[in-house]
Amino acid sequence: MITPIGSYKIKYILYRKDRIRKIQSKIKKIVIKKNMGWCNDTHSKDYNKLIKLPSIYSYEKLYKKENIYDIVLVLNYNMNPVVKNRGSAIFIHVARKNYKKTEGCVALRKKHLLEIVKLMKSNTMIKIENQI
Repeated sequence: MITPIGSYKIKYILYRKDRIRKIQSKIKKIVIKKNMGWCNDTHSKDYNKLIKLPSIYSYEKLYKKENIYDIVLVLNYNMNPVVKNRGSAIFIHVARKNYKKTEGCVALRKKHLLEIVKLMKSNTMIKIENQI
């Protein structure tokens, strides 16, 4: 999946409470638990939604050993309405050390992501433009 170009709102913030003590933001926050995932299976009615695990459908596990999902900004991409095969789990999350390519997400250093979160308001729009 290529990162979708456009302007998006942040639907909510997911974060690991054991790795990030306090998040200052006006955006709704949800603590990531071990039984949480994001459905990416087009056969499920929960496609492109936060789900409780286990699931018979394919999903992205949100509670990871690596730190990329320590903080996740959930973009409102393909959410209202949800269109099957249009893409799911389009997030802004923590970048890997080498900024390894994502599968459609935007990745930033954790400290920069936390700085951005402090500045966001409920009507903040994220604009994704053409890639270089």
